[in-house]
Amino acid sequence: MAKRYRRERYLKKIRPFVDDTGLIKVVTGIRRCGKSCLMETVAEELRERGVAEDHIVYLDLEKRGFRSVRTPDQLEAVIESALPEDADSITYLFIDEVQRVEGYEEVVNAYRADGSFSVFITGSNSYLLSGELMTNLTGRYVEVELFTLSFEEYLGMREFLGKPPEPVAQSFRSWLRFGGFPKAVEYDDEAAKARYIQDVVEQIIQKDIRSRRRIRNRNTFERVMTYVINNFGAPTNLTGIADYLRNAQGLAIKRETLASYIDLLVAAKVLYRCPRFDLKSRRSLQGGEKYYLADAGIYYARNVDATLNYGPLLENVTYTYMRSLDYDVSVGTVGKLELDFIARRPGDSYAYVQVSMSVADPAVEEREYRPFRSVRDSWPCYLLTLDPLPEGRDGVRHINLMEMMARGDDLG
Repeated sequence: MAKRYRRERYLKKIRPFVDDTGLIKVVTGIRRCGKSCLMETVAEELRERGVAEDHIVYLDLEKRGFRSVRTPDQLEAVIESALPEDADSITYLFIDEVQRVEGYEEVVNAYRADGSFSVFITGSNSYLLSGELMTNLTGRYVEVELFTLSFEEYLGMREFLGKPPEPVAQSFRSWLRFGGFPKAVEYDDEAAKARYIQDVVEQIIQKDIRSRRRIRNRNTFERVMTYVINNFGAPTNLTGIADYLRNAQGLAIKRETLASYIDLLVAAKVLYRCPRFDLKSRRSLQGGEKYYLADAGIYYARNVDATLNYGPLLENVTYTYMRSLDYDVSVGTVGKLELDFIARRPGDSYAYVQVSMSVADPAVEEREYRPFRSVRDSWPCYLLTLDPLPEGRDGVRHINLMEMMARGDDLG
């Protein structure tokens, strides 16, 4: 069996629970971000530990032979047919794309409750964790959210695939443009990369959106999706979007319909919603939230413009990077000023983050530092840029973003 590129960041998160029969291990993430490969890597590590092959049961419900499995009874039947005769030790049960089975929770929970199964499941959208039974299982499952390749992983994947060495800056530019879908890294042809990502988005619409909700007007949905994707990283006002679509494109759409379409894209993990947080009141604010793409390649695969717009791109990759490091991330509001991000971990302190391509221009430097001066506490502040010789001031740590991401560093 061919070796797989091992995504150590996520393996570290899941390893402590591998032998835990009381917790369901749930791997979520946008379609084609590498969930199946992560689970197959866990299975590889089990074999390396000496676990017998018949005690590793792997079912991919989107593969040939399992695509007709749609009911809980059918799911249980295929699991039972794959189990070892000798059940004297833990059986590791992997079920890929389990959300295809409506009511899967009862089956999965039954094997968890048995006490002799370590259960792993994956799904490509947030509906996986929205069922009533999963809500009732609070404390009995642990979620590992998988993102597309970080820049560190992108460099590692290129080396793993035997790609020729290239300057780090060149790789960073390619990663910003084409993103980190693992399969896309295999293609050298830029048009092939774009076609692959376009196909991924189409699969998401067909399998993760339309299968869950009937979209009466596909054209309207497509135009809303195009608008939101093309304006990633911008503050969102639903009334303003509806007015734009009506005035510029002649598309009349209700605010409620617009909101529901955006929610579908968030549920399918095409978009991530980043709320606003007011530092004075220490409360989340309604409205004006930003939406970031699950992968920057989604934008360029759907647009002919190949120009890199570094402002929103660097914000986008910083957002997904911090999320992959298990930070809760918000847009910060300090009076009339805005901080790009407030990063928090449950039970941990805050970190304040500004992102800019460069602060070599004194006017830009002043603009980026101004929000930090309005922060009235002592939590750390970070300015992330592409400047080759970063130099902090006023207690702010100035860090080269490309170098930090290439090393896979945390904040701090």
